[in-house]
Amino acid sequence: MTDYRSVRGMVDILPEDSFLWQQLEGVMAAVLQQYGYQEIRLPIIETTQLFSRSIGEVTDIVEKEMYTFADRNDESLSLRPEGTAGCVRAVVQHNLQQTVQKLWYQGPMFRYERPQKGRQRQFHQLGVEGFGVASPDLDAELILLSNALWRGLGVQDLLTLEINSIGSPHSRALFREALVAFLSDHRDGLDDDSQRRLVTNPLRILDSKNAATQALLADAPSLSDFIDDESRDDFAALLAMLTAAGQPYVVNERLVRGLDYYNKTVFEWTTDALGAQGTVCGGGRYDGLVAQFGGRDTPAAGFAIGLERLVLLIKGLDTHAAPQADIYVVTADTQSQLHALPRVEALRRALPNKVIQAHLGGGSFKSQFKRADRSGAQYALVYGESEQASESVTLKPLRSQGEQITLPDNQLAAFLAESLAGKNGD
Repeated sequence: MTDYRSVRGMVDILPEDSFLWQQLEGVMAAVLQQYGYQEIRLPIIETTQLFSRSIGEVTDIVEKEMYTFADRNDESLSLRPEGTAGCVRAVVQHNLQQTVQKLWYQGPMFRYERPQKGRQRQFHQLGVEGFGVASPDLDAELILLSNALWRGLGVQDLLTLEINSIGSPHSRALFREALVAFLSDHRDGLDDDSQRRLVTNPLRILDSKNAATQALLADAPSLSDFIDDESRDDFAALLAMLTAAGQPYVVNERLVRGLDYYNKTVFEWTTDALGAQGTVCGGGRYDGLVAQFGGRDTPAAGFAIGLERLVLLIKGLDTHAAPQADIYVVTADTQSQLHALPRVEALRRALPNKVIQAHLGGGSFKSQFKRADRSGAQYALVYGESEQASESVTLKPLRSQGEQITLPDNQLAAFLAESLAGKNGD
């Protein structure tokens, strides 16, 4: 057993799972392209101030969870704990907010949390952000886009859309004041974490999973009573759009999201299939963040998907299967291998969507055919002395009772294209 192990909470994605990630990423890229969103690639490291300013200095993320260090110039830098702040920084830095922008990014994020199923210290997110549209049709498009992702991945029946309006910063400040006053009078009934949040981030108490705290909140002031008229009208218009599009939703008045920059509409996609880690996607509107970073006042909204949790959902369907070879190449000896090599490369060019594995490392025909069978291939291509002499190849079916046949080299690609039609999406 080696003494070298991955850092706790930072896991390897092994080949048995990486193909599933590739499929997921392919579906996401196709859906985003269909909706007109363009990829932006962002640094993993940003200045610490970027996150403390946008996320909020008294949030758990900034106070406890960021990986922060000083560089050689003694500047405080952090591994990104989320992607929106970096995306907004890039939009302002490159003056992209002059026109409507529809952007997406993906990659690793980092938070120092207790590792558990669906929650790691290095995790991956897909982020989707829209800039320059103040009306709720952007919010509607983001929600419908996320639902299109679920459809493409086959998990739409496992997810529920929860949505709320948290109003303008002013109306939320009024609610915060009323909530703190109420909870201060009932402080002894709060769990320890909520007592701490009462001072640092009281709105997060609404998300508490503690049953006693939730019972106490039943009599607390309601955020909906403090919502400003503009936010209320926008929310009503958004719900009308979702209804028109046939998109089911649940209004959850306790939903506030955990980051300081949100305003107006917030939403989450949740599931019962992952235990405590039930939020797969979350987002909302953050109209003030661009100006906060020095850009001109620009409305914006977006969402982020936790890809590890999405992968767990897909694996739970038990419909995924590791990619298998279509063709396995067997050679009798070194000379046969040299003879086969250019022909196999030509076959790969002719059949770009087929998986063609060539046996490596030599060995007897018996051992090579065992490997061929384990590969899942439909055919073994056999090259030996007679095939060299006749410029041909022998095909042995591995998944049917058919007889093996010998074909001229120049007929092989056409035969396999027809025989393997329909496999791997052809």
